[in-house]
Amino acid sequence: MFNLTSLLKRASKSPTYLKLLNYGLARKVPFNKPHGFKILEVGENHITTFLPYKKSNLNHIRGLHACALATLSEFTTGLSLLRQLNSKKYRLIMKNMRMEYYYQGKTGATATFSISKEQVETQILNALKTEDTVSIVCDISAHDATNNHISSGFIEWQIKEWKKVKTEV
Repeated sequence: MFNLTSLLKRASKSPTYLKLLNYGLARKVPFNKPHGFKILEVGENHITTFLPYKKSNLNHIRGLHACALATLSEFTTGLSLLRQLNSKKYRLIMKNMRMEYYYQGKTGATATFSISKEQVETQILNALKTEDTVSIVCDISAHDATNNHISSGFIEWQIKEWKKVKTEV
C-alpha cells in the first residue's frame, strides 16, 4: 500500500525511501510519469524537485516547455502541503495557477517550496475552524543548472476537510 505521508516522512531521512517515494509517485500519478520528475530532497519544511532536460519536457525550440514548468510548480507545492497536512483528513484541489516565465530553460530545472508548520497552523488549520474551505497561494521559483531564474509559479490551493466535501449535487 502506498502511504504518501509515511513515505514523505521516511524519505526525509533515508535515500532508500527517497528512491521508493520517487518510484511510487511516478506510478501513482501517471500523468506526471513522462516528465520524469525527481524529488531531490524532503526536508522538515521544504521539498526540492527536479525536472530533467529531455525530449518529453521540451518545446518546439528545444527549451523547457512552459507546461512542464507549470506542472513542476504544482507538483512541488502540492507535495509540500501534503507533507504538512494529513491527506486522509484534508483534500487539496488546485484552484488557480498563474505562471511567469523569465529565461529559456536549456538544462534541467530545480524548484523548492517551503512552508513551516507555523504557517500551516495559522494560514490553514486555524482558518478551517471557522470556514469550510481555505485558499492559500504558494509562490515557487524554478532555476536551471546555472541558477538562472526560469519561472515563478503562483499556485492557489483550496483546502477542505474531507468530511465537508460534497460529491453529489
